[in-house]
Formats: sequence, C-alpha cells, structure tokens
Amino acid sequence: MGKYIEMIRIRFLMMLAYRTNYYSGILIYSINIGAYYFLWSAIYGDKGEIEGLSVIQMTTYIAVAWMARAFYFNNIDREIAQEIKEGKVAVEFIRPYHYLMMKTMQGLGEGIFRLSFFSIPGMFIVSLIFPIEFSAAASTWLFFMVAIILSFIVNTQINLLTGVLTFFFFNNDGLIRAKRVVIDLFSGLLLPISFYPGWAQSVMDFLPFQAISYIPSMIFTEGFKGSAVYEALLFQVIWAAILIIPIQALWIIAKKQLIVQGG
Repeated sequence: MGKYIEMIRIRFLMMLAYRTNYYSGILIYSINIGAYYFLWSAIYGDKGEIEGLSVIQMTTYIAVAWMARAFYFNNIDREIAQEIKEGKVAVEFIRPYHYLMMKTMQGLGEGIFRLSFFSIPGMFIVSLIFPIEFSAAASTWLFFMVAIILSFIVNTQINLLTGVLTFFFFNNDGLIRAKRVVIDLFSGLLLPISFYPGWAQSVMDFLPFQAISYIPSMIFTEGFKGSAVYEALLFQVIWAAILIIPIQALWIIAKKQLIVQGG
C-alpha cells in the first residue's frame, strides 16, 4: 500500500501548486448555490415544506450537494482515455502497480485537496451568506462522512468503467460528456430524487447514481432518519460492490486486446 499512499500525496501536492485556481471556484459554486436558493425560495413561497424538506433544509441540501461534488468529482476517466490514445497506457502496464488502483488513488489525492481547500472553506463562506442548518448530532456527521466516502467510491468506479471503455471505442469523448450529464441529473445534484415522479424514482432505485450526491446530502440535512439512513448506506455499499464486477471483467478483456494508438 505504500506506493499507493505515495500517489495520493503526489497528486495532492500537484493540486496544491495550483490552489489559487480553486478560490475562483468557490465564488462560482457560491453563485450557483445562490441562484438555486432564490429559485427554491420562490417555489416554496409560504409553504412549510415540500416532499419532507423545509426551505432551510433545501438550502442546506443544495449547498452540501455542490460542495460535496468538489470531493467526489475527478477526471480519471478522461485521463485514462487520453493515456490510451497517446499510447502511454502500454508503459503503465509494465510498472509495479495496478493501473486502475493507481488512478483511484490519484483521484483520492485530488479529492482530499478539494475537500481541504475548496469544500470546507466554501461551505463556511456560503453559511455566512445563506440560511444553512448544521446538525448538532455527532451521529449525523459520522453517517455523512461514511456516505461521502462511499459516494467517492461509486463515482470513481463509474469513471473507471467509462475510461476502460476507451479500449473498445478508441474515442470515448462523447460517452464521457454524456456520463457527466447523466450523473448531474440522476445523482440528485440538480434536483432531489424525492422530487421526481414516482415511476422515475422506481427506475432510479435500480441505478447507482443516487449513491453519489442524493444520499450524502439527505443524510446531512437529516432528510433521512432512523432506518432510512442505514438503508441508504447499504444501497451505496451494494453498488460499490456490484460495480467491481464489470470493471474487472472489462479490464481483463481490455488487456488482452490492447491496441496502442500513439506513443
């Protein structure tokens, strides 16, 4: 594990060299949160709550969803695709580590950096501007931390799966862009899953996307309580386990039919 921990450290230091770029990102995310806040305030009007969420809970949900995105988001799918196109992946195969695990650790290093220099300070700044409610229950924070780690795992696995498909499609840019749109739409980032029609919610119960943003945000806002929290975490764990299967299967096939396009 030593070499993988070193990869986390190296990626963190690489991101640290360009940390000033993320200060503007905090501003952009704050503007996004502000736009959603005024939109939902108008939608709520004088209503106490909608779908079990008060306007303050919805504001908190939006802020947490966007700031948590900075942690679980990464570009390893695009990095894998680029290395395959340039032929660099052939060199990676002969190095003494598992290629996909190495990419995962790089994504984790990037996520830790974003959490430290983007999410936490960004959440603090946003809380000074908009009415955000922080839970005083230690269990809520604990469950949220577990959920956000699992959301990183699920999102990274989907990115790995998308990146590995480049071995078969050779040009994967369209699929990568489509994947990002699908995740933003179906993960609960733009709209809580509970606000979707019943039939859509039923379909999403068979998809992994709500494990990325919706579940951590609902746990943080205490939209999930009691057994619902454990069921949500179990949903994340199950999908984290299920996604290993297609990733490993495609990886085995991809290594056998590798075609280097560049180099």
